[in-house]
Amino acid sequence: MCRTDSTLDPRCRRQFNPPPCIPDIKHVTTLTILGVTITNKLSFSEHVRTVVNSCAQIMRILRSRGMDDAQLQLVYRAVVVAKLTYASSSWWGFATASDWQRLEGFLRRGYRQNLYSSDKPCITDILEEADENLFNSIRYNPSYILHQLLPRRTESSNSLRSRSHNFDSLISTTTEILSTTCCFSIHTTSNEL
Repeated sequence: MCRTDSTLDPRCRRQFNPPPCIPDIKHVTTLTILGVTITNKLSFSEHVRTVVNSCAQIMRILRSRGMDDAQLQLVYRAVVVAKLTYASSSWWGFATASDWQRLEGFLRRGYRQNLYSSDKPCITDILEEADENLFNSIRYNPSYILHQLLPRRTESSNSLRSRSHNFDSLISTTTEILSTTCCFSIHTTSNEL
């Protein structure tokens, strides 16, 4: 039995019929949760576009106010890079190639304008490090809220190559968690398909 919208699962042939409209509540195509914009197609391109445009505007305003290069470099590293990578663990796996090009292009532009040093990491390295730090926080802190969602640890008597962790498959555990918990989904109306 098909339980998902056909836009989420192409194998599904059943169409989602949205509930009747309730007065004063409108259907939307984007949702901003804690500063991260997600669309009804589970895309984060709108988020990347908005953040890059916002960062470009910040730098234009500061430059037009006469801020010197040393201060601009400090703002770029402290504010702009942090804004580009905010909540990256929640969206970077869904980013498209054009999203990556937009993010990398913005950092390259900062390098050309002498705002970002060439010896600093690229956006991929920054996001991978943030993701690794989050996983390690969850892994090593038993009081972390997400620690209980980790799969059980496995010990192998075989001589296998070393891994960064000794957990069972995280993918199957995530699937089990999602199938047993209440999750929300963003549905589209039939005229948006």
